[in-house]
Amino acid sequence: MEASAPIIVAPLFRELDGHLLNLLRSLTPEDWNRPTVCSAWSVKDIASHLLDSILRRLSIQRDGYIPPQSPRGFDSYEELVAFLNRLNAEWTSATARLSPAVLIGLMEKATAELADLFESADPLAPALFSVAWAGESESLMWFDIAREFTERWHHQRQIADAVDRPTPIDKRHLYHPVLDTFMRALPHSYRDVRAPKGTLVAVRVVGESGGDWFVRREQQAWRLVDESVENAASVVTLDQAIAWKFLTKRTDRATALARFPTIRIDGETSYGEPVLEMVSVMA
Repeated sequence: MEASAPIIVAPLFRELDGHLLNLLRSLTPEDWNRPTVCSAWSVKDIASHLLDSILRRLSIQRDGYIPPQSPRGFDSYEELVAFLNRLNAEWTSATARLSPAVLIGLMEKATAELADLFESADPLAPALFSVAWAGESESLMWFDIAREFTERWHHQRQIADAVDRPTPIDKRHLYHPVLDTFMRALPHSYRDVRAPKGTLVAVRVVGESGGDWFVRREQQAWRLVDESVENAASVVTLDQAIAWKFLTKRTDRATALARFPTIRIDGETSYGEPVLEMVSVMA
């Protein structure tokens, strides 16, 4: 498979969200109020946010509904992030009055409709939303859907961590596409890194769901490629247990290195450093 080949995850949403619903149904009243790595959000806040993202997607993409006074564009990435943060805060504040049972009931219906929407979408059609963290102002539908998959995966993983439950979403068929999607941010993350043409950087995620990804300096930019680790000027190794936290800005380097001493950069350190700072979410 080519390094830039589409990542098709639409058929996986029913399974992923099925695991989410099973997890939410198992929570105790105390579990719903547990803090998470997601700043000020509790488990209930994250569940509410996951519902909001579906309802907004269905309203805009499926129903063509544009909320009144919606902005027509943003002057910067930071302005877009600020807008999304405001929407998220408004929603979690309003839904604080809803019970867990009500949230679960709404989630059951919404997740089924989201799966219908994505399964019927043309993966090569223009997406309604671009994947801004990958540096794109326009994206294809498969990438937008894959981005949504990573959102639902990593927030579900945050809930599982917060309540200290094992989760089946770590299995390769669900986690590897998340990592593969996250790595599409590599060229954008390296956009300001100067290196001779042909310089190759490898990212190796160790574990059942991991793999190797490569970014190479071309004439004018960095590009994802299929290559061999032996040809890399720098090899960054991450454990899959911590990789998703690195890439969603939910752990710092010192904490990660203390917990996972296998994290390392072999070869030219300066070429590997951007991987440990890469963010594959809107933040």
